[in-house]
Amino acid sequence: MEYVLIFIAAIFVNNIVLSQFLGICPFLGVSKKINTALGMGMAVVFVLTLSTIVTFLIQKYLLDAFGLAYLQTIVFILIIAWLVQMVEIVLKKLSPVLYQALGVFLPLITTNCAILGVAIIVIQKEFNFLQSVVYAFSTALGFTLALLIFAGIREQLDRTNVPAAMKGIPIALITAGLLAMAFMGFSGMV
Repeated sequence: MEYVLIFIAAIFVNNIVLSQFLGICPFLGVSKKINTALGMGMAVVFVLTLSTIVTFLIQKYLLDAFGLAYLQTIVFILIIAWLVQMVEIVLKKLSPVLYQALGVFLPLITTNCAILGVAIIVIQKEFNFLQSVVYAFSTALGFTLALLIFAGIREQLDRTNVPAAMKGIPIALITAGLLAMAFMGFSGMV
């Protein structure tokens, strides 16, 4: 039951982008079309889960074991950047189709603060390994859900008659705020 609660809370109640405001740059930048939002979401699911596994293990068996916990942030940043590069190289060699499908999204993930944020959050919350994996995966799903909903709304906004002063980013920010308030309605679930 504990894992179900982590899963539901990470997707709906504590959505990484709508309640914790991590990952706003890709949320606003890649959300103009549903196709690109889905591609970014799938890349985030893969990289976020993988990077949380690696950073969790590094934290527990290297940084904590040798009293180097103060190096957490810089080590995590380097691990995430390295991991994204390795995933890109492996995908390019083993699955060119998947590599082209992810395209520009893999390098963008390197600078997505949600990836680093989740890696640090699982350590701060003192999750065990399985809890960390469930949290990372469900957080990435929550990010993808918010991104897809927002992309769908933005596609509809492009077809509507929005006042000139509100076109583009202003209406996108208002919409994001309304979406965040809608997700606050889930706060009583967990």
